[in-house]
Amino acid sequence: MRLGWAVSFLFVPVSLFGQAKVDFTADVQPILKKRCEGCHGAAQQMSGVRFDHRDAALAGGYSGPVILPGKSAESKLIQRVSGTKGMMVMPPSGPRLSPEEIGVLRTWIDSGAAWSGATVADGSPAKARHSHWAFQPIASPQPPSVSNSAWVRNPVDNFVLSRLDKEHIAPSPEADKRTLYRRVSLDLIGLQPTPEEMRAFLSDKRPDAYEKAVDRLLSSPHFGERIARPWLDRARYADSDGYEKDWVRPFAWRYRQWVIDAFNNDMPFDQFTIKQVAGDLLPNASIDDRIATGFHRNTLTNREGGIDNNQFRFEAAIDRANTIAATWMGLTMGCAQCHDHKYDPISQKDYYQLFAFVDKINEADIDAPLPGEIGPYIKSRDEYRAKRRALLDQYKVPQLQADWERQMLEASANPGKRTDWDLAWDCLLKLTEGGDDGEKIMRIPLDKRTERERDILTNHFVRNYHFAVGQKVYKELKLDELDKKLKELYEHYPQLSRAMTVTDSQSAPPSHLRVRGDYRTLGIEVKPNTPTVLPPMTATSGAANRLDLAKWLVSPENPLTARVTVNWIWQEFFGRGIVKTTDDFGTRGEKPSHPELLDWLASKFVEDGWSVKQLVRNIVTSETYRQSSKVRPELQSKDPDNALLARQTRVRLPAELIRDEALHASGLLSLKVGGKSVKPPQPSGVASLAYGAKGDDSWTESKGEDRYRRGLYIHFQRATPYPLLMNFDAPKAVVAQCKREQSNTALQALNLLNDPVFVEAATALAYRVISEAPDAKARLGSMFEYALNRPPTPGELDKFRTSIPRLQSMYEGDARAAKQLAPAELPGITRAETAALVNAATVLLNVDEFITKE
Repeated sequence: MRLGWAVSFLFVPVSLFGQAKVDFTADVQPILKKRCEGCHGAAQQMSGVRFDHRDAALAGGYSGPVILPGKSAESKLIQRVSGTKGMMVMPPSGPRLSPEEIGVLRTWIDSGAAWSGATVADGSPAKARHSHWAFQPIASPQPPSVSNSAWVRNPVDNFVLSRLDKEHIAPSPEADKRTLYRRVSLDLIGLQPTPEEMRAFLSDKRPDAYEKAVDRLLSSPHFGERIARPWLDRARYADSDGYEKDWVRPFAWRYRQWVIDAFNNDMPFDQFTIKQVAGDLLPNASIDDRIATGFHRNTLTNREGGIDNNQFRFEAAIDRANTIAATWMGLTMGCAQCHDHKYDPISQKDYYQLFAFVDKINEADIDAPLPGEIGPYIKSRDEYRAKRRALLDQYKVPQLQADWERQMLEASANPGKRTDWDLAWDCLLKLTEGGDDGEKIMRIPLDKRTERERDILTNHFVRNYHFAVGQKVYKELKLDELDKKLKELYEHYPQLSRAMTVTDSQSAPPSHLRVRGDYRTLGIEVKPNTPTVLPPMTATSGAANRLDLAKWLVSPENPLTARVTVNWIWQEFFGRGIVKTTDDFGTRGEKPSHPELLDWLASKFVEDGWSVKQLVRNIVTSETYRQSSKVRPELQSKDPDNALLARQTRVRLPAELIRDEALHASGLLSLKVGGKSVKPPQPSGVASLAYGAKGDDSWTESKGEDRYRRGLYIHFQRATPYPLLMNFDAPKAVVAQCKREQSNTALQALNLLNDPVFVEAATALAYRVISEAPDAKARLGSMFEYALNRPPTPGELDKFRTSIPRLQSMYEGDARAAKQLAPAELPGITRAETAALVNAATVLLNVDEFITKE
């Protein structure tokens, strides 16, 4: 920890150090604690020092040891606190150390600087220890005995009921079958049951009917879609770069596809982890293993002109380190980028040792064909290449590009001589496609370039030649016309899908701690390693790499990954985790409401081979999960947040599922699993808000089935994200999001009433029930079953029977409004009556019950 902040032992109880030396604990430690707390920035050259064990402190800061045992006069600690050798006195403000206190430090150093900390047998610093619950080994507690064993269905219930018994609170009764089946269907596949599925479940009188329904849902291909969504929040998945340019990432979806398939196949979570963190480093890594590393490619990419590429490479590595820490360890390690963590026992050096694992990452796009793609591609490849060459020759690209390359290289060698070509060169430096940057390709002789490298550079030339010669000449050469033709040609012929992956650079420079987090100021060199507060990592051979980190994350000794994982899975089904602060298992996070349950779930998760499906089954088949969500007045004062789980929790559906349910109820939803991102209708003007956007043309609405794909597949443009998703609290996909916030705003109501998607869904629902049911009462009944999975109550029927004729009369007097809601006339029913039913459908798609999981 840096001396400029409270030294790290301030966060560690003294008793944990073992047998303490009197002179250190009673005399030295109070001085350092009292006087060294306000020194941030006073002694940069001493930053990086730790005082929680002897060897770490003697290793020193950026410029070497600050304590020399037996030599107080030569020790920088004494020079700093006494202001000798021209150094700024520490602390720079407030009371300084008295001569007596400095004398104590001198005496302590001259007598050998004895520590109460320890050194391990091989002479390396001992691991720091901490009493915080999350850093302790995972226990395997036995399910406790409870007052009502008949209520218990599996061990989850023992732990919950035991806690309720201590609080003298009774659990809630089980939810009715309709509510329970709708709940578990929404939770496991993100879709409510169809009326036919609900009727089949209600008529199944077998004692294990619910368990069989759970098994059917777990085997559904939509399970992977449902569980993938919260994981993609953690992975900060998006379909564009972010920043000013916000270029589209056409192959980002291959990583999303991998995640869906992994959950559907119940890939063990330890393998799921290893492949994403370091799939490219596995022996004989497959294409799928490499696709998994797309996890690291979800970081933002800045392609603006005039930026320092070294800065944004550093920022990308910072983001990758922070995401790993939040996603698997539940730690806010990013707080230690600039200085030691103020609350957790994580030093700045710890942070940059984690950073070192991802500091050598290079980006690389690879061919990742889907089944059925290779045949058509091979068959048409020669024809495509011939037509491409003909177009390039027609517009004299080979000659123009050769001269362009020559002048570009001259500009790079003589910066400032020709500012127009300097701009063109800067644009080339922003070209990073598939791990091949523009400058790298430019410097490869033409005959040595791969076909892909030639295509990348030629496409860039055709699209950006105007930076060098100006728009007038560019237009005269008709290269804008050629650019369009090349794009159309590419889209006309079958191409192989590609994937965004990473590799490790073999020639990357050493990693360094950055003073105060500034990428330009190098501190001490750091090697890849894990936080000292946690059990040590074992490197397989030589220097540690990402594969070692990945294996360490899921090793039996690491107490965090299993706990953090079962906690976010639990959160998906109860609205909050056992640890409420899902992203912070550190000392400032909340303590678990049921610590023994958390450890039982974590240990069972590992014991079951890291099976996510088995973990989910254990949770949703418990009686705890099956409870009614009805609020009980007696719990309002005792447990207002329902942390004790005396009932289920009503939770509003995630943004994507709200849209899915509207389309599903109306019969419009496409249930196709996987594939590319889509662009469904959105309010006009949204796409034009992006920098450099040309009106709504940049958002080309998908046609046919793609228009009605699930919300998971909506193209996420970071600069102008899909409005519905943002109105209902989807994350911005900038950093790892471990829990979505939930707000209630007027925009949400307006969205549900007026958004083109919901208007179309209400219209389709009305037409659906008109075609299926013979009369008004039956139609209303069907509408309720499709939207709410239940029949209407007598009171609800009366309200609709009163309002529909009134609406029908209104539309009879306004033919234009009626035609807007009911564009097609159906036999046996007037357009005005149809429009009135569309209004009724709109009401049902807007009620709280529709957008809420009971």
